[in-house]
Amino acid sequence: MNFRNIIAISLLVFTLQVQAQEASFEVRGFCIAAPKSKGLPAFLKFIEQELVPRKVNTLLLRVDFNYQYKSRPELRDEDALSEEAVKQLVTLCQKNGINLIPQINLLGHQSWAETTYNLLIKYPEFDETPHVKMPEIYEWPNEDGLYCKSYCPLHPEVHGVVFDLVDEIMEVFEAKDFHAGMDEVFFIGDDKCPRCSGVDKAELFAGEVTKIRNHLAQKNRKLWIWGDRLLNGKLTGLGMWEASMNNTHRAIDIIPKDVVICDWHYERAEPTAAYFAMKGFQVITCPWNKPEVARQQTADLKTLKLHSNKTLSEKYLGMIQTVWSGSESFMEVFHEEIEASERQKGSAKCFIALFEELNQK
Repeated sequence: MNFRNIIAISLLVFTLQVQAQEASFEVRGFCIAAPKSKGLPAFLKFIEQELVPRKVNTLLLRVDFNYQYKSRPELRDEDALSEEAVKQLVTLCQKNGINLIPQINLLGHQSWAETTYNLLIKYPEFDETPHVKMPEIYEWPNEDGLYCKSYCPLHPEVHGVVFDLVDEIMEVFEAKDFHAGMDEVFFIGDDKCPRCSGVDKAELFAGEVTKIRNHLAQKNRKLWIWGDRLLNGKLTGLGMWEASMNNTHRAIDIIPKDVVICDWHYERAEPTAAYFAMKGFQVITCPWNKPEVARQQTADLKTLKLHSNKTLSEKYLGMIQTVWSGSESFMEVFHEEIEASERQKGSAKCFIALFEELNQK
């Protein structure tokens, strides 16, 4: 081999190494519901045996009311995690370099199907749509347009309650980042709300995001949210689930740019990460239950990161696998301990496929 060929091969190797480095992601995440107390030992084992070997560095836990809050004990779930239990999670994650992020659904998702969640049970005055009654048997679509209840963002007492929860959960989790959910908000600015009626829905949504962000910023903490309400469902063809059909999308130009956007799409690898980055936000792409979609999303994000200028490239933080079942049931399906449908197996297969893709040399 002559000197010129050696130089050419060396340059090629160097170029591939640089590209691999440039395409590496800051966030390699996993999102799931926090386990109940009885499921904690199995979940700790899952972190050690499944997340750590796959080099997961971000664990987003949907906590909501699954913690024994001292500030608002009336909002605790049964069999909620104790402080001691959370500290076991914190210790294990810190030991393995995993950023542990708690989530409490704020604004939307205050109910599900026929079930009203703790906040609106204990504080029904916070309900944005008290005239919409919970059905005995839930069906979609329905005359009320009920998917999930929301709290009223302009109620003068709501933030005193929810910020107590946020502050306490951030302290016990020793967290620097907080996820507020805020996805699929269908009830906002209701015409019958004495406070919100007639107020621009984009301004209402942006106001709530900004209020939460500013509260966290007082202690140098960062806000993460799902990104669907910031996308125009009609203009993009994304529809009412993956995007907004009630005009909240214009909030994207109002909210602070240091909010981290978790951009979820489950049916197709929609290219909206580029839109969020162009708007100035750090963005994370989030698959769920289709391995082929996760693979394409990973490839697309790597391409964007490799072929963008430095400013934009740094906006593409990485990938988070989302799981929308309980942690206990997910682990049972993952370990093939129970009979499961192909749909139920989807998120486990997607999790495996995503991290195979991310761990390719």
